[in-house]
Amino acid sequence: MTDTPKKLKILSIITLLLLIIATCMVFWYAPLEAVMGPVQRVFYFHVASTWTGMLGFLVSAVAGVAYLRTRKPVWDVISVSGVEIGLVFTFIGIVSGSIWARPIWNTWWTWDPRLTTTTIMELIYFAYLMLRQGIDEPERRARFGAVYTIIGFISVPLTFLSIRIFRTIHPVIVGNGDPSSAGSFDMTTRMLQTFLFSLFTFTFLFGTLLWHRIRIGKLAEYVSQLKQRLEE
Repeated sequence: MTDTPKKLKILSIITLLLLIIATCMVFWYAPLEAVMGPVQRVFYFHVASTWTGMLGFLVSAVAGVAYLRTRKPVWDVISVSGVEIGLVFTFIGIVSGSIWARPIWNTWWTWDPRLTTTTIMELIYFAYLMLRQGIDEPERRARFGAVYTIIGFISVPLTFLSIRIFRTIHPVIVGNGDPSSAGSFDMTTRMLQTFLFSLFTFTFLFGTLLWHRIRIGKLAEYVSQLKQRLEE
C-alpha cells in the first residue's frame, strides 16, 4: 500500500516531460501576440488551470453519484480528491487571470460575470471542505459530501457559460464571442497548437495528481481504522 505503483511512477514521469514541453512551447514555439505582447503567454496556463479546476469538480460530482449508488468509501475519497485539486487549480486560474488582466484591463480585478461566477464557484467548494470538518461520523460525512458536490456542480456550467450568457468584457477565445472584448485575439496555428497541447498536458497532470491524492486518502482511511481498533 505504501509503495508507489509502477504505472503511477511512469505516469508521473510522462506528466513531467509534458509540462516541460508545454512550457517550452508557450515561451519559444507560440508567436508573440502583436497587441498584448509577452503577458498574453499567461493565457495558455490560465485557461489550462481553469479547465483542470472544473475537471476536478466534475470528477467530484460523478464520484458523489457513485457513492450514493454504492456506498463504497473509495468514492468519497475520490470526491474529496477532485474538490481539493479543483480548488487549487481554480485559484491558479484566478491569479493568472489577474496577471493577464492587469495590463489589458488596467486593473487586477473587476466584478465581471466570469470573474464573479468563478469566485462563487471557488467559495462553494471551499465551504464544502469546511463543512465536512464539522461532521465526525464517516458515513454521514460522505453522504453529505456526495449530495453537496452534486448540487454544487451547478456552479461549474454556469461559470463556463457566463461569458456567453451575460454581457462581459472577458474574451471568448474558443467559439463565438464579442470581438471587441478586452483581451480578444485571433489564434495563429502555432498558438492553437500550444493551447491544445497545454490543455492536454494539464489533463494528464490532473490524472496524475488525482491518483496520488487517492492513494493518500486511502492511507488516511487505513490509519483512521487502525486508531479506532486501538481505541476499542
